[in-house]
Formats: sequence, C-alpha cells, structure tokens
Amino acid sequence: MMWRSTLRNYRRQAVDPRSGEHCDDSYCSDGPKKSHSSTPLSAFPLTLSKIKQRGHQTTYLVAFMWFAYFLNYCDRQAVFAMFPVLQSDLGLTDRELGLTGSIFLWVYGIGCPLAGQIADKYSKRVLVVVSLAIWSLVTVGTGLATSAFILLAFRAAMGVSESMYMPAAIALTSNAHPPEKRSRAVATLTTAQIVGTVVGAWFGGWMAHQGYWREAFFILGAVGLLYCLPYTLFLRTVDEDAEIETKRSDSSWAIPELVKVPTFLLLCVVFPTFVFGLWMLYSWLPNFLYEKYALDLGEAAFTATAYIQSTTLIGLLGGGILADKLFLRTKAARLWLMAISLMLCAPCLHWIGTADSLNATRIAAAGFGLFSGFFIGNVFPAAFEVVPANTRASAVGLLNFCGAALSGFAPLVGGIWKKSVGLERMLSYTSIAFAVAAVLLILGIIYLFPKDYERIQRD
Repeated sequence: MMWRSTLRNYRRQAVDPRSGEHCDDSYCSDGPKKSHSSTPLSAFPLTLSKIKQRGHQTTYLVAFMWFAYFLNYCDRQAVFAMFPVLQSDLGLTDRELGLTGSIFLWVYGIGCPLAGQIADKYSKRVLVVVSLAIWSLVTVGTGLATSAFILLAFRAAMGVSESMYMPAAIALTSNAHPPEKRSRAVATLTTAQIVGTVVGAWFGGWMAHQGYWREAFFILGAVGLLYCLPYTLFLRTVDEDAEIETKRSDSSWAIPELVKVPTFLLLCVVFPTFVFGLWMLYSWLPNFLYEKYALDLGEAAFTATAYIQSTTLIGLLGGGILADKLFLRTKAARLWLMAISLMLCAPCLHWIGTADSLNATRIAAAGFGLFSGFFIGNVFPAAFEVVPANTRASAVGLLNFCGAALSGFAPLVGGIWKKSVGLERMLSYTSIAFAVAAVLLILGIIYLFPKDYERIQRD
C-alpha cells in the first residue's frame, strides 16, 4: 500500500539536529542516531494517519481522473460506429467519413504540445476541468450538425478541447505516485480509454441503429457537464507535485529540453507507429466487419471494440503490475515490455485483416488487444524516466503530437484506399512497421537508455 511505502521512506530518513538537513541512517553530525525504538510511539499516530490519508487520496485521484478520461473516449469514439447512418442522413462520402477521424487527430496532435507546456507552467487541475467542460459542450454541438462541413468543424473543435486533457491528466497522476507504482497507476487510468472506446462505440452504434444518433451526442455531453462540479471540488485537495524523483529543467520552455534526450526522440518515432495501427482499427474495423460479415451496426461496433478492448484491459493492468515489479530489477523494464508488445502485436494485426471467419477475427483481435496493453500502459512512465520532472506534461503532449501527426492519416488512408487496396493489405503493411519499431526500440534500450537514465536522476 502507498502509506506503508511512504512510512518506510519516512523512517529511513533522519534529520541532522544542527543543520536541519537529512542525513543517512547511521550517522548525523552529533554522532550516531538514536534507534527508532527510542522514539516514543506517541510521535507516530498523526504521521501514520496522514500517510494513510495520502494513500487514499491517490486512489480517489485515479478514480476521479478515470471517469473524466472515460467520457473523453466515449465522446470521441461514438461517431465511428455511426458511419452508415451519417452517410445516409448527412450525405458523407467515404473520404469525409475518414476525415472525421483524421481532422480530430491532426488538431488534437497540434494542441497537445501547447497544452503540455501550459500544464507544466500553470495548474494541471484547472486545465483538466476546463477541458472536460469544453469538450462536453462540443459533443452536444456535434448532435446539431446538419452537413459534412459542420460535422467536421465540430470534430476539429473536439480535437482542440480534448488535447488539453491528456498531458495534464497523465502528469498529474504520475506525480502522485512513486516510480515503483507509476505504471500501475497510469495503466489503471488508461483502462478508461478502453472502457470508453467500447461503451462509446456500442452506445453510438445502438443509438444510431434506433434512429437517435443526435440524441447520443446530447446525452454524452450532458453527462460530462454534470461531472464538472464534483471533479472540481475533489481536485482542489490534490497536490500536483507529490512524488518527483528526477531533476528539474532550468529552461522555461520544455520542448528544447525534450529533444536533447535520444531515448525520448526514439519514443517519438515508435509511439506514432503503434498509434497508427491502433487508429486504423478504431476508425475502420466496425465498418470492415459490417461489410465483410453482414453484421448490424450495433453488433459490428461491439465486435470491433469488445474483443480488442477487453483483452487490452487485461494487458494494461497485467503489464502495469509486471513493469513495476521488473523495474526493481532493471530500470529499462518498461521499454522491454513495449518492445515485446510491438513484436507480438504485429502478427495479430496481420491476422485481423486476413482471417477467413468471424471467430478467427475475434481471436486475432483479442490477441492484439492483450499485447497492445503492455505498450499503452508503459509508454508515458517510460518517458518520465528520462525527461526532467517539470517537463512531464509537455512530454506527453509532444508524444501525442507525433502520434497524431502520423495516425491522423490512418482514418483518411482507410477511406481513400478502402476499395483499391483494402483494409486487409493495409493492416498487413502496418504489421511490418510494428516489427521494425520493435527492433529500433531494442537497440535504443541497449545503446541510448542507460546514459539518458543516469543523466536525469537526482543526485
């Protein structure tokens, strides 16, 4: 438990009675320390109570952040399950349907580095609430769209508003947990992405099938607006920098500091490759299953998301726990799990497109989800191990920018090449890119990570 770990750290630290500074366990300036057994037990209850309270608060923090992140993905993903209805009601072409994903990702990617810089300089707590309020209003507005142009304009606005959330949310959650518990915390938070994708796609597809696609956006937006109040009240009690173990940068601008870190630059190449494959599945797999296996919209949306996302949930939590345990043995544990993830995801991605039965597609999708969870839950904690402490939100923002810049082409390419190339071959090509990215990451672990990790750790 968090409070036990913190108590152990507290008890290992002594204070020099002359200088007031911390000294080691065995000796202070006035001679050997007194043993802990000589300290009256009455001195500990208040401290222990505070430590327990802090442990509970980190749990509540993850829970509050989780629900907001869940709404984040519900609101952005619902549209992808509505493609056939949007084509008939608003007259969208395949290219315009692809742009609903591409425009969102490109604008989202551009906004993320700026949002990260703002979060590192100002209040992360305020930023996440403002983001939730704005994207909820945009979600309501999406339900009012009457043309392709208006719909795409709201998707761009969604990209701006949601870009403000993730850099601050990931950094805020990470800063509340020590390194040996960080992957579990971030992985738990990221499960909201999984659940939100499933629920958003199912709800969007089901409502569209009933003829109420506009009402789906109204309901999702209203829930987000109502959640702003309790979210704000809780975050007022949160310390934004509780657990910081790396050095801080003296620069007022984060990005120049981040690009000096070779391991981080490598992540800026590997992460977009992974996200490209992810978004190709997110945006076009429901439609692919709808056409290939003659499923209805609700069933296609559920099949396209449930099998991937349910096993991703397992991979996220399992990968987070495994990474934190292996971190005690090797500081590159998170990077190794990411490399393994890419290598195992590659054949599953190919199989999703080429499987000749629905059951085989489900198995391939489940395998991809399981192994992708290892990557998703560890990419940001891995980055935090090599970047300055006060650039963490910007690191998330820059990674998201790189990811969105490339993955934004996935929905568009899927729409443009849907008939000429086919999703099957596009997934196969992407699986090759996954394998190449895995090899690059392994080389980075061997040749880049050790120096970067040593340089950034506090003395």
